[in-house]
Amino acid sequence: MKSENISLDYQVIYEMVEFGSRILDLGCGQGDLMNLLAQEKEAKVQGIELNEEAVYKCVEKGLSVFHGDLDSGLSEYPDKSFEYVILNQSLQQVKRVDFVIQEALRVADKVIVGFPNFAHYRSRWQLFFNGTSPITGALPYNWYETPNLRFLSVRDFLNYCHSHQVDVERQVYLTEKRRIKLFPNLLANTGIFLLKR
Repeated sequence: MKSENISLDYQVIYEMVEFGSRILDLGCGQGDLMNLLAQEKEAKVQGIELNEEAVYKCVEKGLSVFHGDLDSGLSEYPDKSFEYVILNQSLQQVKRVDFVIQEALRVADKVIVGFPNFAHYRSRWQLFFNGTSPITGALPYNWYETPNLRFLSVRDFLNYCHSHQVDVERQVYLTEKRRIKLFPNLLANTGIFLLKR
């Protein structure tokens, strides 16, 4: 990777993706991750984003992006249209989590999911001792302005995968500055998972 100013979660996803892959980024934001993968991995990228301003930013970068709601599904895509579907920092914002994950697994060989861990010790501390909704680096919003609809932990997600027969091929846990291996449900700000059926 040429740039060292890339966020740690983007670096991890970059490492998971094979060169020249077809990728669908669900909740692609302004397209920074798609742009990185297109330029440095020569990936054929496409995005879906609900925020219209973000869609315009993607188009300015020359990226292929569609304005759409992930909860509507991916019916316009045939089975195995992509090598990867990416749901980075967007899964906790959808209403129909199981539906979105199953659709992602249908249209791609592998799915990369990244989300903030709501069971991080700082979140627990704020809730327990302050009695307030947590605000951390990974959860920067006040309760009344957060886009997050789901408040899941690393353990919640692994339990979901186990109960729905989804294979977790790889899991990486991050703090704000580094990767960690011990006690991820307590110490990780973010979990990133490579899934397959």
